[in-house]
Amino acid sequence: MESDRHKGRGGYSASTILLAILIGFCILAIIEIIYGQAQIKMERERLALEESNRQAVQELRKEWGGLQEESGGSGEADGAMNIKESGGTVIETEKEPVDTEEKQAQQTLSENSGDPIDDGRDMQIVFMGDSILDGDRDQAGVASLVGGTCNARVYNLAVDGSMAALPPDEPAEYSMWDSRGLLGVVNAILGNIDPALFDGLKAGEAMKACDFSRTDYFVIEYGINDFLSGEIPRSKYLEDGEELAIRDISTYAGALDTAVNMLHSAFPDAKILIASPHFCQFFDGDTFVGDAYSVSYGYGNLVEFFRAAGYVAEQHKEDGVLFFNAMEESGIDAYTADRYLEDGVHLSEEGRRLYADCLSRQILTDFYPEE
Repeated sequence: MESDRHKGRGGYSASTILLAILIGFCILAIIEIIYGQAQIKMERERLALEESNRQAVQELRKEWGGLQEESGGSGEADGAMNIKESGGTVIETEKEPVDTEEKQAQQTLSENSGDPIDDGRDMQIVFMGDSILDGDRDQAGVASLVGGTCNARVYNLAVDGSMAALPPDEPAEYSMWDSRGLLGVVNAILGNIDPALFDGLKAGEAMKACDFSRTDYFVIEYGINDFLSGEIPRSKYLEDGEELAIRDISTYAGALDTAVNMLHSAFPDAKILIASPHFCQFFDGDTFVGDAYSVSYGYGNLVEFFRAAGYVAEQHKEDGVLFFNAMEESGIDAYTADRYLEDGVHLSEEGRRLYADCLSRQILTDFYPEE
């Protein structure tokens, strides 16, 4: 009898536990349903708020546009209001210190008259480069960010996919020129080749709008495409003292050196800043191949191209040539690549801001040496 009572108690206890578990699951389900309904309600309220803010922004923009038309202004007045949407909230801020490149190009077409520029900006910067500069030309692009920080007029002559060197199979005669790389840009600036070669490109628009005689800084940023092409040596001079049977302008260092000489001769009062290639990682599909220190396509790794850029800058140091060591001093490395690079090569939005900050600091330090 005693044994039977224990069995009965054991069975009763198990049933109680099972019932408690079922009740617990029911309570959790009810909580989840209530939470889900609350989330749906919050999402609906958020969407309604965003729509309300969007309408408010449009009304404010219309009102601001009407005020501009009444005053006959062009949107350049001091204290102009710039309206942004951020996190579903309408924000009124002071006007950005620099317009987009397209607006700047339109504005500065009037500079061709030769009249003094009085636009409130401290300097003029001309950028030459590849997709690192050409890939984003709005307010989040490197050139625009540098222009804003330095309070400068900017002209972005960068061309996506371009190189510093003239490919070995391209003729160097001006009458047959077809390259839109660094030397093509420089020769178009100097009038040696027809700038119509750049028609249809944003670089061509900027080229037409710019009075290059007023330039304070020429920024030269090339090297990654030269490296990736597999056909551009970093220099014609080999470590064993031998020389490659190739034109100087068909090497990375030779093209940089030629461009610096030509620009310095034509615009002796302007500073030239050479920006080296930055750290990169390379992939074959999703498979990691290597990085700037390990991958070579026949003429050395990317670090060796970076050193070639530094060498050219050092040779022209007395001419006021500056060097931006993007490989070692930009903050982009193996530990930060996922953050600052989109695909191992091109800069993310955060990477562009980092890169632009480094450039801006170097330019401002040189432009205001006593501060």
